[in-house]
Amino acid sequence: MEHVATGEGRVALVTGVTGYIGGRLVPELLAAGFTVRAMARRPELLRDRPWIDDVEVVQADASDADQVAAALEGVDVAYYLIHAMSAGGHFSSTDRRTARTFARAAAARRVGRIVYLGGLHPEDEELSTHLESRREVGEILLDGPVPATVLQAAVIIGSGSASFEMMRYLTERLPVMVCPSWVSNRIQPIAVRDVLRYLVGSASMPAQVNRTFDIGGPDVLTYLDMMRGYARVAGLPKRTVLPVKVMSPKLSSHWVGLITPVPKQIARPLVESLVHEVVCKEHDIARYVPDPPGGLIPFSRAVRLALQRVQEANVATRWSSASVPGAPSDPLPSDPGWAGGNLYEDDRTTVVDAPPRVLWQVLEGIGGEQGWYSWPMAWAVRGVMDRFSGGPGLRRGRRDPRHLMIGDAVDWWRVEERQQDRLLRLRAEMRVPGLAWLDLSIETDPVGRTLFRQRARFHPKGLAGQAYWAGISPFHGVVFGGMQRNVKRAAEAAARGERPASPVPAPTPRGVDVADRATLVR
Repeated sequence: MEHVATGEGRVALVTGVTGYIGGRLVPELLAAGFTVRAMARRPELLRDRPWIDDVEVVQADASDADQVAAALEGVDVAYYLIHAMSAGGHFSSTDRRTARTFARAAAARRVGRIVYLGGLHPEDEELSTHLESRREVGEILLDGPVPATVLQAAVIIGSGSASFEMMRYLTERLPVMVCPSWVSNRIQPIAVRDVLRYLVGSASMPAQVNRTFDIGGPDVLTYLDMMRGYARVAGLPKRTVLPVKVMSPKLSSHWVGLITPVPKQIARPLVESLVHEVVCKEHDIARYVPDPPGGLIPFSRAVRLALQRVQEANVATRWSSASVPGAPSDPLPSDPGWAGGNLYEDDRTTVVDAPPRVLWQVLEGIGGEQGWYSWPMAWAVRGVMDRFSGGPGLRRGRRDPRHLMIGDAVDWWRVEERQQDRLLRLRAEMRVPGLAWLDLSIETDPVGRTLFRQRARFHPKGLAGQAYWAGISPFHGVVFGGMQRNVKRAAEAAARGERPASPVPAPTPRGVDVADRATLVR
């Protein structure tokens, strides 16, 4: 990407670095010559990022004034990329409070500029709660003593963006669609590359500039135009869309949640923004961040670039980089008998006739299109149940089919720990009455044999949690036992030079080298 600003060693603080835009902005700032400081509430989630050794990482909770002030020390430009996507009723007040905390801390530390990415919205219309919150955050930052650049974008087109994934799956899976009337509203989408270009360029605006800027690509389209345009680029037959007027945003978000990998909690604010006509009212940003020589990226090329990234498995960040609203984020306690109470455990180990690195390749490729190596129907049913209860289910998939990073989503799991050739720890984000983890680890026994250890742990919450564990425990032998045998089979086939085995749904007799035990650790 052509850079429109030169960092010249200036310090840029980036918040929201575990999210979709923040994770892509960091390498662009580095390439432009900025010294980057990445602020995260849980810095350990950044450990596997390819740019981690080139940035300074600071631990800070955006709601803690002292921590934010410390993170902003010596910063020239601060990127505020924090959004609450919760469907609950308190996220607006949280957004306002966090923005005020950040603005005051930036003023106290004499930060030169704050850059914020908000949502494009119409004037003089009643906005959705989420879009109104984005507008309020922009106003709070503009009203503060630090000059602010507030960029307002509509639909962002890029590999892995929630907007792109929603459009992609709706178009691919439904050749005939019954859609709400908002599919006829005009939208000005923008390529993620142009968004990043504007974000980097905003760092060099003159000190007297303190305002919003509408940003959009060169095309003004309806959502129907966008879906049909996607179909053309993707080589799909023409899609038939039948608009109806009875589908509310709430109902639409449930529909999107069932058809696409995007859960309804994230789909709803996206749908609510599409209810409005969102077209740029000005292009004043070009005075400070000139258009590239070839012009802004048109919609069709943005789709083509995004699909190319997906096909090459080269998606840097994905909408699922951020946690599902309401999903647990508690790390696994190091002490099994910690004060939090009981920890149920299902622990299984088997000998695998394959080198650890080969077994690791199988484990790191688990989930997504590859599946979970046992009883796919059972996993699919559980995934559907989770989607209906508001969880991510299995449709979220993976960012990359072969490699994982800490913080990656894998279906209804989140990668909490990854140690090359040793350990993959997944934390469940499905809706369950408790906290759950699945460890897939590789060990070596005293005689040098490779051991595959699979350990599921569950911390119940209340009687519902106790009942949940009691209800699912009888099925562990089938699901987890089958998973262990089929992972073993796949790794041994790969070690022999054969194509790794696909997940096998049917159970097979348990080998003598499998040790099973389900325990309650106190």
